[in-house]
Amino acid sequence: MEIKRPLLLISNDDGFQAKGINCLVEMLRDVADIIVCAPDDARSGFSCAFSAGIPLRLNLQRKEEGVEIWSCNGTPVDCVKMALANICPRQPDMVIGGINHGDNASVNTHYSGTMGVTIEGCLKYIPSLAFSLCDQHADADFEPLRPYVRKITQRVLAEGLPKGVCLNVNFPSLASYNGIKVCRMAFGTWYNECTKCHHPRGYDYWWMVGHYRNDEPDAEDTDRWALEHGYIAITPTQIDVTAYQAIKQIADWQL
Repeated sequence: MEIKRPLLLISNDDGFQAKGINCLVEMLRDVADIIVCAPDDARSGFSCAFSAGIPLRLNLQRKEEGVEIWSCNGTPVDCVKMALANICPRQPDMVIGGINHGDNASVNTHYSGTMGVTIEGCLKYIPSLAFSLCDQHADADFEPLRPYVRKITQRVLAEGLPKGVCLNVNFPSLASYNGIKVCRMAFGTWYNECTKCHHPRGYDYWWMVGHYRNDEPDAEDTDRWALEHGYIAITPTQIDVTAYQAIKQIADWQL
C-alpha cells in the first residue's frame, strides 16, 4: 500500500513572493507535499477578514515535484478558503501561516493576517500554526529558524493539537536563541496610531503607523517577555473566546 506524504497548506499576509513564505517551503518540502495559496500582494493587518463583495481569482505561479505555488487576489483567509475548496486534492494535514516578516505577539494576534490563516485552518478542524520573525525587512534572515520550524511542524504532524487550539510561534530576530517558552500573550497597547499629513494639493490624510507599549513588562510568563529575553515564544491560541470567568458575574446581573 502506498503511504501518502503529509499535505501542508501554507499561506501568509506578505504575499506569495515574500522571502518568508518561500523559505518556509524550502524548510519543509522534504517533510511533506506543499500547496501554497497566498495573496498576490501584501495584506498585512487583515486579520480574519474575507471578501464578500469582489470576485476572486486564482493563478498558478509555479508547480514542481511536491510543491504548488498559487496566488489569489483576496485576503489571507480568502486564500485558505479558496485552496481548500478548489486546489487541495484532500484535506491538508496542517495549515501554516508564515513565515511572517514582523512579530505577531501580544495584541498583534488580533490584527494579524498570518494568524487569520491559522485561525481559519483551526476553524476547519485542521491542526494549524503560525510562524513569525520579529524582523520586518524584506531580506530578513530566516535560517536560524530552520531547525525549530521543522521540529515544531513534525511534532504537530505526529501528535496533532487539541480541538479549537492553534499555535502562535514568534521568533526574536537573533542568530541563536536561549530556548523555547510556552507562554500567554501579553497585554499591550498601540498608541499614536494615526499620523496626520498635509498633501500639497490642499487636503489632509493619515498614515496608520503607531507605537506599541508592553503594559506588563515585568510579567515573565508572556510572549513579549520571552521575545525580549531571547526566547522563542509559543502561545497556544484558542478559537473559543468566551470569558468563562465572567459568566457568573454577568448571569447575576439584575436587568
